[in-house]
Amino acid sequence: IILGIVEGITEFLPISSTGHMILVGTLLRIPQTESAKTFEIVIQLGAIMAVAFLYIKTLLTKRVIWLPLMAAFIPTGIIGFIAYKFVKQFLLGNPMVTVIALGLGGIAFYAIEQVLKRHSPKTTTLEKITIPQAIYIGVGQSISIIPGVSRAAASICTGMLTGLSRKTAVEFSFLLAIPTMIAASVLDIMKSKPFIDSAQVFPVVIGTLAAFVTATITVKLFLKYVQHHTFLPFAIYRILLAIGFWFFLLR
Repeated sequence: IILGIVEGITEFLPISSTGHMILVGTLLRIPQTESAKTFEIVIQLGAIMAVAFLYIKTLLTKRVIWLPLMAAFIPTGIIGFIAYKFVKQFLLGNPMVTVIALGLGGIAFYAIEQVLKRHSPKTTTLEKITIPQAIYIGVGQSISIIPGVSRAAASICTGMLTGLSRKTAVEFSFLLAIPTMIAASVLDIMKSKPFIDSAQVFPVVIGTLAAFVTATITVKLFLKYVQHHTFLPFAIYRILLAIGFWFFLLR
């Protein structure tokens, strides 16, 4: 339940859900076994179901956005598939990698916000996102295969750098999460069959439900927030969290 709540809150915020799951798992002393890593990936489906639920009308009535979504997903899918084994064996579950990525990502986020406040966005609705913009966002999102970077932060920052307004970048990031995280979960389930047993089904269901409920609430609140505020508080939070866990890991 705790991990599901953490996933639901952090999946769509630019603070790294995977990073928080690893750090919270470290605090809860949960061994980073193959089954634990699979659990952390699969319960992301709960958060994705929340977005699909909230944006079902948009997806059905504004089909013009499907092509940009697929264009953005392709580079992420290719890079993710190629790097899957390396990431899961050496990066996922590594608290030190997560802490470093959180800190550096926070610094990058802060710098990007400073640069963008001097420019006005050119794309203010989902329907106006171009294929080149979508591809750039997909390439940017692929960096988030490193735990701690944050899929949301990478896609939102890249979106704003290509000219999307803050709200449009956030909404596109929400929608792009659907094919991205479904693909990641399906790939991991297929690759991790030897480590999955029937005893894990109930915890996964509970974690997924917890993620769904908290993600639904978080998405609504986050959309209201970005209409009137910058992402600077999230950048500062990432840096402070990285510093705090750095000392926690070194003690």
